[in-house]
Amino acid sequence: MQKRYLHKISLACLCSLLLASACKKDEARLYFQGGTAPVLSASVADSVPLHPADSTSTALVLNWTNPNYKFSDGISSQSVTYYLQIDTAGANFSSPNMQTVAITNDLSKSFTVTQLNTLLGNGLLLAFGQAHHIEVRIESFLGSGKGALFSNTIPYQVAPYAPPPAVNPPASGVLFLVGDATAGGWNNPVPTPSQQFTKVSPTEWMITVSLIGGKQYLFIPVNGDWSHKYAGPDTDDSGLNGPSPFKADAANNFIGPATGGTYTIDVNFQTGKFTVQ
Repeated sequence: MQKRYLHKISLACLCSLLLASACKKDEARLYFQGGTAPVLSASVADSVPLHPADSTSTALVLNWTNPNYKFSDGISSQSVTYYLQIDTAGANFSSPNMQTVAITNDLSKSFTVTQLNTLLGNGLLLAFGQAHHIEVRIESFLGSGKGALFSNTIPYQVAPYAPPPAVNPPASGVLFLVGDATAGGWNNPVPTPSQQFTKVSPTEWMITVSLIGGKQYLFIPVNGDWSHKYAGPDTDDSGLNGPSPFKADAANNFIGPATGGTYTIDVNFQTGKFTVQ
């Protein structure tokens, strides 16, 4: 009987110790308590003038407040990442061409005329020489992606001018398709007119052509000449899942569609990207 009584006392003590230990762990646990949405302000209001003659001048300076993220033990010491988002008005910052500039820790971002104009023209793809309405805001979050907060939105009217193309168009004024994804294979010169692009504008070429599935290709500016080419900077450039980058004399062939068929290839030197549909 005495042994059983002592055994019960031991179990009670052990439970008490475990309960105390659990309480201490709960007390030491940190809890995220959120923050305050950043307040965005700007150096100019209503419209941002964009003129080629002022290309190096400061066009816009944006400032925002610290969201002061807090945990249960006080203000967070983690790095805060900010996304400066620029989109067309009414798109609710969800258009496929929305521009996002990542900024770590800083509470300010300035743009020269050239920088902002390039972002709007080559990034947001706004038509040149026309008035457009855009919106700007800041998204903040901790490095872990926790606690996303959005600032107020600032609207602007802008009229971007045509910036220099991201990739220089062919001096020849023509463009050709070569590769084993085409009927002509890697033979150069290529058959024309079936593998010659149509010039749509000074910075855009298009072609509708039958491609062999699972093969590769390149763009060349001179038929019968391998001196120069337009190719991919990465090995997975295909243009099939949205605009893909290309560069002059880059190292990698473009990856053709897995399935053969008729496709339209749109090569845009202004943006330095091409698409395949």
